[in-house]
Amino acid sequence: MDATTCLKSLLLAINQYKNNRCGANAAQLQRQVDDVAGLKGARLLVSGQVLPSECLSGLVELVGDPNTSPALKGTIITLLAQLASDEEARGVLHSSYNLTGALASVIHCNCATPREPVVLQCLQVLQRITYNVRMSHCTPYMDELVAFLVQHVQSPNDDITMPCLGLLANLCRCNLSVQTHIKSLSQVKAFYRTLINLLAHNSLTVVVFALSILASLTLNEEVGEKLFHAKNIHQTFQLIFNIIVNGDGTLTRKYAVDLLVDLLKNPKIADYLTRYEHFSLCLSQVLGLLHSKDPDSAAKVLELLVSLCSVSGLRRVLGGAVFRAPGPRLRAGSRRDPQGRGAEPEPGPALLHWASLPLDGPDSCYLQALLLLTELFEEVIDSGLCGSAGSFLEQLLPVLLGLLQGPEAAGSEPQVQRFCRRAARVLDLLLLLSTDDSLKVQVGQQLSAQLCVSQVELLLASSHMDTGLSCPVTASGLSQVVAEVVLKVLELMSRFRQLVRDMETSFYRILQDQRVVTPLSLALTSDRREHVQTALRILLEAAPLPDFPAIILGESIAANNAYRHREAELSMPEVAPTLGRSCAPLSAAPPGPSPQSIHSLIEKLQSGMELQEQVKDVRVSEIMDVYEQKICALASKEGRLQDLLEAKALALAQADRLIAQYRCQRAQAEAEARKLAFLLKEAERRKEELQGEVSGQMLEAERAKADIEQLLQHNSRLQAVSQEHQTLKGSYNELLHRFNETDRMLKELQTAHITLNKQAETLRKQNDGLKLQQDRILAQLSEKEEQVRGLETALQEREREISGLQCELGQQEQRVREQEKEREEMEESIDLLRKELNKTELARKDASIKASSLEVQKSQLEAKLQKKEEELSKHSHMIAMIHSLSSGKLKSDTVNLSL
Repeated sequence: MDATTCLKSLLLAINQYKNNRCGANAAQLQRQVDDVAGLKGARLLVSGQVLPSECLSGLVELVGDPNTSPALKGTIITLLAQLASDEEARGVLHSSYNLTGALASVIHCNCATPREPVVLQCLQVLQRITYNVRMSHCTPYMDELVAFLVQHVQSPNDDITMPCLGLLANLCRCNLSVQTHIKSLSQVKAFYRTLINLLAHNSLTVVVFALSILASLTLNEEVGEKLFHAKNIHQTFQLIFNIIVNGDGTLTRKYAVDLLVDLLKNPKIADYLTRYEHFSLCLSQVLGLLHSKDPDSAAKVLELLVSLCSVSGLRRVLGGAVFRAPGPRLRAGSRRDPQGRGAEPEPGPALLHWASLPLDGPDSCYLQALLLLTELFEEVIDSGLCGSAGSFLEQLLPVLLGLLQGPEAAGSEPQVQRFCRRAARVLDLLLLLSTDDSLKVQVGQQLSAQLCVSQVELLLASSHMDTGLSCPVTASGLSQVVAEVVLKVLELMSRFRQLVRDMETSFYRILQDQRVVTPLSLALTSDRREHVQTALRILLEAAPLPDFPAIILGESIAANNAYRHREAELSMPEVAPTLGRSCAPLSAAPPGPSPQSIHSLIEKLQSGMELQEQVKDVRVSEIMDVYEQKICALASKEGRLQDLLEAKALALAQADRLIAQYRCQRAQAEAEARKLAFLLKEAERRKEELQGEVSGQMLEAERAKADIEQLLQHNSRLQAVSQEHQTLKGSYNELLHRFNETDRMLKELQTAHITLNKQAETLRKQNDGLKLQQDRILAQLSEKEEQVRGLETALQEREREISGLQCELGQQEQRVREQEKEREEMEESIDLLRKELNKTELARKDASIKASSLEVQKSQLEAKLQKKEEELSKHSHMIAMIHSLSSGKLKSDTVNLSL
């Protein structure tokens, strides 16, 4: 069974289960999910096509539905876990299908039974999806998910502790909202103590998870100052490098690298690392990891090395470690070589290996390797030690020039984009090498003009740059990437035109090619400074040439500008009404930054005004708390004095002194009471001011109600559009039925045509037989004539026989003529049938063209409808927030009045 049939069956099973949640439908759906999971092309679900998208949306909806059976939910989550193993699929599942919210809801529904297998499955899938992804705090069940993770990190259950730690590390990394929410929890100190205790765990994965969470939450706080203090930071560095080198697997190494990369963003910790005495040894061990065969592990190591290059002191040490002359060096003790007696392999060949991976391999490896080489050569050039990198450059240049040679056959668009991304990194490195005279000469000795020309021709042919001005390519991602690479090749040719043979001639010939106009126009109209500067440098070289298409370049620039202007105009009518409706209720708001969109309005309503009222209410409550504390203190003091008077009635002098002290304190208490009374009056006055502000807020609420009515009207218009879509869908189904009928008639006519061809072949064979018979008769006639000439004596006797034979011959000729006439009539009928068949074929083509046109109209209407639905969901969310805000304020007013 092919993939399309499986997906159709899966969608049918999903709809049947939604309509009737019986056991048979659940079993059928579970079988279909298992069939799709068994396909090699299961990744087709995230391809973005209509049928797979509907299937995946239905599966995610069933996962988030609490009424779905647990067995079926577990099977679906297993399929989603299989999809989440791919990096591109993870991004699609997170951004397009809100799988995170669905899995969080499953965990929330099963929070009472955390040992259920479905909870562990959800945690593992969430850990994969949220890796290197910034999660929004507005995601459904996010607060409940964070609370669940914090609770079970502190539980003794090791089976669920590790996935909870990994998921929490993903959520906390570079996510200020989640960090703030965790810090506001009541048990945050106990949570910190648990994480610090986990640093002594026997599993390095648990240790790196705990350290990552602590770094995200406490790096700029008092706990973080103690944890990452100058006295402890060396131990922390040793622990992190130990995890990177001797980690339990690729997952542990990934999180350790991410942790060190995040710590290096802190200038103080980066300075500590430059002064770390064992950094050279640790760096040598990290460089040894480049010789592993795991691309994912090597990609993370390369990412760490690139991050180390962001610190000038560390980049200098890294450049010395990579470019120093080969010699016998010892490796520090590790798990693989505990005695440290093995000769350490050179990192240079490993870098060349990862930089020269094929295009089908992981692009993060060769892109990171090329970026690292660029950083290292930049350090070499800045420090003036180009001679130390000469031997390595001799090995590097053939690899770089080989990477510039594109595939022989034009590949798909993703393959061309991958090739362009790698070629751009290679050209950046070659351009950097050309800034130094000695390195430039070394590069020029191996660079050829033919390589640059073939590179430009390949890129211009692969991106269809010769389409003309009627098709603006401003919005094409492929054209932008190809244009960037073409300009870099031209800049490289410009720098080496005096050093390489035939480079100058080829350079000027390419500049006069009309296809170069498109990359130049795209770069000149780009919003990136370096692209504009590169295009201007090349334009200064090309302008004096006699055949340079300056007029075409001007028209192309004007076309790109017009295209962008038209896009801006098309987007303005959709944004302007929204801004007008969202800004109207804020006319009476306190002074502050004016909102620019619905999101800014929601953020202001959630944080701004509510926070201001909460602060004022908190001040009133603080005053009342102080007043109650003072009264309680006075009451306790009075009781204590009375006890002293009763206990020490005989000590009159001491009693007098205590009475005087009591009176003094009483006077102070009365003064404080008067002061508190004044503060209470001030609080009442401020409460009246707040009541005035509340009345203003009620006016804003009325305006919000008016906006809600407008949104309801807009909703009715959207419903009308939906009805029109249903009408168009019905017309499409009718045309599809007509197309099927026409196709059936065509098949019947083809069958009749085949039958007539067989009949014509039979008649042709009969005609050939008659011709043979006629030839035999003519031969017999000639023989008879010869006999007549030879037997003149028997001529009279044979005349009667000859006349009989002539009559018979006439009859035979008459039959031949009749058969010939029948054959001509059959050929005329065959021609008529062929004409009718051609007419039917033309009608079928017209029907297919109309059907494809209706398909395009349907997709456009569906896109418009989806856009309208998204806009309606945004308005509905705003209405709900305004309604909740207005209701919350009314409750706070009642509390203030009662006070």
